[in-house]
Amino acid sequence: MTLSAPTGRVVDLRVQPVDEVLDRVEWSLQVCLDSDTVVRKRRSVGARTDRDTWVRVERRGFGKIREQGWNGTECAALLDGVTRPVWHSGVVWRDVNEPVMWRADETELLPGAPIGTSVLAVDPQLPEEWWQALNSSLDALAEQRTIRIATPDTVTITQAGITKAISSAFPGSFDTVVERWAPAHADLNWANMTGPTFCLFDWEDWGNAPRGLDAAALWGNSLAVPVLADRVRHERRSDFESRDGKLMTLFVCAKILGPDAHPEDPRLEPARHMAEQVIAELQAG
Repeated sequence: MTLSAPTGRVVDLRVQPVDEVLDRVEWSLQVCLDSDTVVRKRRSVGARTDRDTWVRVERRGFGKIREQGWNGTECAALLDGVTRPVWHSGVVWRDVNEPVMWRADETELLPGAPIGTSVLAVDPQLPEEWWQALNSSLDALAEQRTIRIATPDTVTITQAGITKAISSAFPGSFDTVVERWAPAHADLNWANMTGPTFCLFDWEDWGNAPRGLDAAALWGNSLAVPVLADRVRHERRSDFESRDGKLMTLFVCAKILGPDAHPEDPRLEPARHMAEQVIAELQAG
């Protein structure tokens, strides 16, 4: 039985057979995975182990890992001052049937459950300590040094890509050149953080990105709950008030308002309103 689908077919690990993959992970890491705890997502599978750790397995094509590899979780183990799961070990191998790689990372267990789906529909009512820990971690992350480049949605972020996304959605006479690049998680959403105790996980795509990318992404994933979106903007106001933060706000708005947007998405109207406001600020200089 093959481990993956033929080249050109979109693979969804929520339905794709992965028994052989998990068997290999158990043998390589010398762990037993608890089948009752398996969580299957589109491109990753995770489970608890018999030594009270968590293993996450991901499948990724060569085209998505060519520039810098995909050892983000391993590299994140060296980040100082950032609240994240401790990384223990990992294993990587090449699929024998397709131009894809498999990677498994073993980390400590999370201190709690993920807050929700990536985009929230209700206020999670997080304690003040949670927001303090978020700010502390994002501030510490931005002060790190790395040669990694962020890959939000597994796509390497570039100046050209930013300019194209913003200009296509919001034609106008304002400069889209980013001034400051700094380390970012690059997949900051409510499914990648725990509560009520804060912990930020899923570090596969972190790396240098324009200042404000993480703040803007979290804000965009909060727009269906206005009070939550306002809280994100308040907590990360220094990012949003910066010129790069405004560009990243437009970058996120462009994704929300893109051609694939659902007409009933509650985030559409607040995203349009914010985009108009930010464009006016950028044009005013």
